Amino acid sequence: MGLFDWILLLLAVAAVIGFILQMKKAQQAVVDVSKATAKAEAELKTQREQVLFEAEKESERLREQGQREADALRKEAELKAKEQALQARQEAEKLVNERMANLDKQGQRVQQKEDGLDKKLAQVDQKTKELDLKIEKRKVETEKLEALQIEAKTLVEQQSLKLEELAGLTRDQAKSEIMGQLEYTAKMDAAKLIRRIDEEAQEEAQKKARWTISAAIQRVASDVVAESAVSSVQLPSDDLKGRIIGREGRNIRALEKATGCDLIVDDTPETIVVSSFDPIRREVARQAILKLLADGRIHPARIEEVVEKTKVDMDQHLKDLGEATAIGMGFPDVHPKLHKLIGRLNYRTSYGQNVLEHTKEVAHIAEYMAAELGADQRLARRAGLFHDIGKAIDREVEGTHIDIGMDLLKRFGEKEDVVHAMSCHHGDHEPRTVEAMLITAADALSAARPGARREMLETYVKRLEQLETIANSYKGVQKSFAMQAGREIRIMVDAGQVNDDQAFWLAKDVTKRIEGEMQYPGQIKVTVMRETRAVEYAR
Repeated sequence: MGLFDWILLLLAVAAVIGFILQMKKAQQAVVDVSKATAKAEAELKTQREQVLFEAEKESERLREQGQREADALRKEAELKAKEQALQARQEAEKLVNERMANLDKQGQRVQQKEDGLDKKLAQVDQKTKELDLKIEKRKVETEKLEALQIEAKTLVEQQSLKLEELAGLTRDQAKSEIMGQLEYTAKMDAAKLIRRIDEEAQEEAQKKARWTISAAIQRVASDVVAESAVSSVQLPSDDLKGRIIGREGRNIRALEKATGCDLIVDDTPETIVVSSFDPIRREVARQAILKLLADGRIHPARIEEVVEKTKVDMDQHLKDLGEATAIGMGFPDVHPKLHKLIGRLNYRTSYGQNVLEHTKEVAHIAEYMAAELGADQRLARRAGLFHDIGKAIDREVEGTHIDIGMDLLKRFGEKEDVVHAMSCHHGDHEPRTVEAMLITAADALSAARPGARREMLETYVKRLEQLETIANSYKGVQKSFAMQAGREIRIMVDAGQVNDDQAFWLAKDVTKRIEGEMQYPGQIKVTVMRETRAVEYAR
């Protein structure tokens, strides 16, 4: 059965089902109205027969119509299939023809390549034959060359033996002598090159360093010699010495006990000398004596009262001095406990140089050099201010002033960059920042400038002797002279034993020994002088 047959059948079934449903409704209605009359049944029967007839007629009509439409669609589909098959056949034939043409062309190309390969094979065979002939010739020549090499080696050995006999040296000895000469020549050449490069680098570096350092120093206005703590008290008259001493010396004993200082009352007119290793105690004693002299009441009880009050005033004075210094340097955020330590530096000296003035000078020099080099000026100034802070209590706490200073700064909240910069100024730690290097340079400049520090005579003489001893220990040195208070040493060498390049190496070696064996402020210049003198006498 076709599609349209099924459609017609379904329509008929649907019509029948609809009719059946109507019948059921009618039957139900008949039941509800207590079974309609026979006439109604006859009418219903007539209607039913008429509906069935119409349904059959309609279904027949629909079936015929569906059949006609299905035939039309089948014919149309057959025509389209024939047209597509014809078109596909034409395209296939066209493709086959194109491929056949391509195969013909490729066959021609293959044939041409085969012909070319045959020619190349013939050429290769010819070249192979020629190469075989050349290899035979080379083999013969190689054998001749090996024979000549053996003969030459024999001659060389014979000549070497003859040379050893004539020179009186073995081959190893001659080799060692030649290597020594070459090594000496290479060292001399290297010394010349190093000297030239070093001179050029030093000249350029000195220009830049001289300009930077001079620009920094000329902006620091400080005294040539800083003030030191006063250790003597001037009296209005010698009569007051007796009052200071007191009956049976009770007043002076009370003063010494309360202050911890020794009071020297001698024949010096109108002067009492205060002696103590602690400058703070010495200053407290001096001020207490002045207050007692001004007050006029001098007895043990009054002495203890005035000394205690002077100590309190001194603590406040140290705090005020430290705070004023910190604020003057532009650091109002310094921890209050550091103020007193900064103030204590005013009564601490190093080789006669006031440490507080030295600290401020280092801070300013480091700041100016940082400005010239583009580094952190504030960091350099702050590290310079704190670089010797450990000296404020180094006589009361064990350890170097650098270690003490690092502990203090860390305890009171200073930044790591400041602690690191101050810790490097004596070479105890390796500097990692430009500011740390600047603190080292500024500390050396402040300490090494003329008149900044003074040394004991024994230390000074010992350093001069050690300089000359180091210089005189070298071969070829005739004389050496320590000059400029030990800041320069000039070495006279024998021109016959030391040449120019060796003089350069001698200066380098002496410099390294001085740096490794001696302790000194600033720098020491080493100058090696070599000259040739021709002397004759006219008689």
